[in-house]
Amino acid sequence: MGQAEPPSCRSSSPSILFLIGRNSQGNWVAQDQQGLCGGLFVSRAEALRYARLENGNGPHAVVMVPGVFELNLGDKPQPFHHPGSSARLANAAGRP
Repeated sequence: MGQAEPPSCRSSSPSILFLIGRNSQGNWVAQDQQGLCGGLFVSRAEALRYARLENGNGPHAVVMVPGVFELNLGDKPQPFHHPGSSARLANAAGRP
C-alpha cells in the first residue's frame, strides 16, 4: 500500500511559513501557518523536506514548535506547551 501525499500549498504564496513539531503520539507534524496544508511524518527530516518543498526552499520559512503540536488542518495551528516549556519558536533553517 502506497503512502498518500499530504495536501499541497504550492498554488498559494511562494513564501509560506511552516511550523514543525511532534504530536502527542510522537509523530512529526508539518503544517503551514494558515492551517491549509500539512501532514504527519515518521521523521523530522521528512517533515522538513515536505515544508521546504512546499515553501520553495525559503531559508527562514520553517520554525520548530516546542512542546506538543497537533495537526489541525482548516484552522490556524494552536501548539500546546507543557508547563515550564519555552513558548519561543526556534528557527530550523539550515538544520539537517
